[in-house]
Amino acid sequence: MRVLFLGDIVGRAARKAVIGQVPALRDELALDFLVVNCENAAGGFGVTPSICDELFAAGIDVLTTGNHVWDKSEIIPYIEETPRLLRPINMAEGTPGQGSVCVTNDAGQRLVVINAITNLFMADYDPVFPAVNGALVRNRLGRDADFIMIDVHGEATSEKMAIGHHADSRATMVVGTHTHVPTADHQILAGGTAFQTDSGMCGDYDSVIGMDKQAATARFTGTNGPRLSVALGEVTLCGLLVESDETGLARAVAPLRRGGRLSPVTPTT
Repeated sequence: MRVLFLGDIVGRAARKAVIGQVPALRDELALDFLVVNCENAAGGFGVTPSICDELFAAGIDVLTTGNHVWDKSEIIPYIEETPRLLRPINMAEGTPGQGSVCVTNDAGQRLVVINAITNLFMADYDPVFPAVNGALVRNRLGRDADFIMIDVHGEATSEKMAIGHHADSRATMVVGTHTHVPTADHQILAGGTAFQTDSGMCGDYDSVIGMDKQAATARFTGTNGPRLSVALGEVTLCGLLVESDETGLARAVAPLRRGGRLSPVTPTT
């Protein structure tokens, strides 16, 4: 199986770029599934039902989120009715929506996506390691899924790496989101799980993590500046492609970077 994950969509231009390129990406990379993190798709903060509908209509199979999932309150009734839109699995019991989903394509292949959020330097969420472990106990490669992907949304690289090793041999793919900068450590871990600490964002990299650089810098320096808003320059799509073998573990992993300011990388697997 071949699964592409695209990192956090930041703002309208990135959203349009993703929607415009999804059909070609599916064909060019011979994808079986495509998963995207959408938590910053609505003006950089949250996501709306209409945006989710557009992303699904473009051919995206599952949408993941993170700490900004509730920034647009109208998403609450939508997420309760839409299992392919996830929120982190370790949010408090009773939180709307769900943190994992199994989707099946026309070929009968089963993809399980688990959305988790870390604890270090983040808000007060339930412990992430027991939540991920429980999801992997309930969803096993071969028995319940042909491919298991985990989006780990978090600040600390150490915590995301540790979750990768914790899930090694039990998940096909563990990929980080939230910091919006693609890391260069894509690899297949010892047990066969593909890993990257952060996939990067889909957004303008002439920015501060996708936001207008002058406004963001002013907040750090304590000076007056424009209101924080999404950067409006050319968009780079960033993501990770993983191909699994017959056991459901990874046999190839490659980053994708396309457009904008970053050096381009097209997966050759």
